[in-house]
Amino acid sequence: MDLCARARDWSEIQERMLVPLYETVHERLEVGPGTRLLGLRCGSGLALLMALSRGASVTGVDSCPERLALARERLQPDGPRGTRARAGVRLVAGSPGDAAGARTPPYTVVTVFEPIGCRAGDAEGLGELLAAALPRAGHGAAVVLAGWGPPERCATSSVLRVATKLADPLRGAGRWRPARRDDLEEVAHRAGLKPDGSGRVSCPFGYADTDSALRGLLSTGLFDAAVAATDRKQVTKELTEALHPYRREDGTVWMPNVFRYLIARVP
Repeated sequence: MDLCARARDWSEIQERMLVPLYETVHERLEVGPGTRLLGLRCGSGLALLMALSRGASVTGVDSCPERLALARERLQPDGPRGTRARAGVRLVAGSPGDAAGARTPPYTVVTVFEPIGCRAGDAEGLGELLAAALPRAGHGAAVVLAGWGPPERCATSSVLRVATKLADPLRGAGRWRPARRDDLEEVAHRAGLKPDGSGRVSCPFGYADTDSALRGLLSTGLFDAAVAATDRKQVTKELTEALHPYRREDGTVWMPNVFRYLIARVP
C-alpha cells in the first residue's frame, strides 16, 4: 500500500476516533498557556493541534515521515507569500533526543497517545522511547500513556482478531493480542515513573461505510503482520466479514470501545 495514502487515511479517517481521549486528558491536566507539551508518536498531529488551541506550546516527535508531513500541514502551514510558521510549534523526525537542546525549558507534559496493549511487543517498545524523552521533562511532569480497554468493552477487538487469525504464528511481534489490565502500569514502572491517576474514556469507532472502516483500520498498522503472511486482498475479505455485525441499516459502521489512560509523574 502507498505509504502516503495510508498516512492520509490515518489522518482523515482513523485519528479522530481518539478525540474523546485527547480531550479528557487535556482537561484533566489543565493543558493551556504555560504548558510545554511533548507528544511522542504524534502521528499527523491532531492531539497537538488540540493542545495548541488551548494555548500550550507543543513539540511533536514521530518516526513516520508520511504522518509527520501531514502534521506539518496542520501545525506549520505554509501561508501565502511565505507567512511565518505558527509560534509555539516544533515537529521533529526521529528520536525524542532531538526534541530539545541544552537551553530548552523542560517539558511539563509528555504524551504517548498511540494506544498500546493490542499488539505483541508494543508495550516493550515504549521503554527506549521514554528513556530518551524523560531527561527533557521537568521534575513532576505528567507522562500520559494510553491503551486499549478490556476486550469485552471494545467491540473492535472482535475485528482485530482477524490480525491474529491470518498472521504467521511464528512472527510474534506485531500481532494483535488482547489488552491486559496492567499494561500501562508495567510500562510506567519500568520507566521509573510514579502512577498518579488513571481513567477510562469511551472512544467509539464510527465510519461512513465499510470502505471507510477498512481504510481506517488498515491505516493503524495492526494488520501489517496479517498482510505480510497472506495478502491485502485476503485481509480485506476477512475484515469485511468481521465488520458485518457492526453495520447499520444506513450502511454506517459503529463499534463502541473503551480506552484507558494512565498519568504518571517524573520523579
